[in-house]
Amino acid sequence: MFDLKGRVVAITGASSGLGAQMARGFAGQGADLVLMARRLERLQALASELEEKGVKCLCIKCDVTNPDDVNSAAKQAEEHFGKVDILVNNAGSAKNNGVLNMTDEEWQFTMDTDLTSVFYVTRAFGNIMKKHNYGRIINIASMYGLVGNTAMDTVAYHSSKGGVVNFTRAVAAELAKYNITCNAICPGYFATELTIDTLKTDAFTAYMKATVPVGRYGNEGELNAGAIFLASDEASYVTGVILPIDGGYTAV
Repeated sequence: MFDLKGRVVAITGASSGLGAQMARGFAGQGADLVLMARRLERLQALASELEEKGVKCLCIKCDVTNPDDVNSAAKQAEEHFGKVDILVNNAGSAKNNGVLNMTDEEWQFTMDTDLTSVFYVTRAFGNIMKKHNYGRIINIASMYGLVGNTAMDTVAYHSSKGGVVNFTRAVAAELAKYNITCNAICPGYFATELTIDTLKTDAFTAYMKATVPVGRYGNEGELNAGAIFLASDEASYVTGVILPIDGGYTAV
């Protein structure tokens, strides 16, 4: 089960963090990869590692907030591989502030990066999938797209990821007729370049232990099984699903 040999997976934000981890997971299942991010040298280093597993990689420098970049990336991927079977909308960032103090720039940056970009990428790659009457779209949202939090003020991030959650449901309903599924994963606390400085503080660690039933942060690779399942042929009847992988944070 879950053999992805012959499938092509496109991943945004693949240069580090969860994107790179999922790329390794998909390569382990035999999938070829379209690796997209702004830092091309990071993508090339990852591609060299993954190609040792016997898979093919295409690295594309892409700013997902720029629709021209996104459309060009989709065109390059289609020309290179002839298709894209699986899309992982992983790229994201945020400016953190509370609703009373957040600036227009902080709000717009977060919306552009975490929500509007998902629309751009889904539109571009979804049209490739439509041609082949096959697709798996996996949006990386967040548990913060499902609930609030009392650890830090980050209203724009909550809002953008909540938008991704319902965008996922809307796309699932729209594209089902083309044999394209769309699901979302809502990660909990995982250490990445963007989060490590916050997560390693004593105050946040104490908050995590009080609010995450499993009592720890997520480990590297613990998103991979969920992503691989949603990307598989075996998940053909699964669409519009929002899957928290959060150690139980949203269960209590």
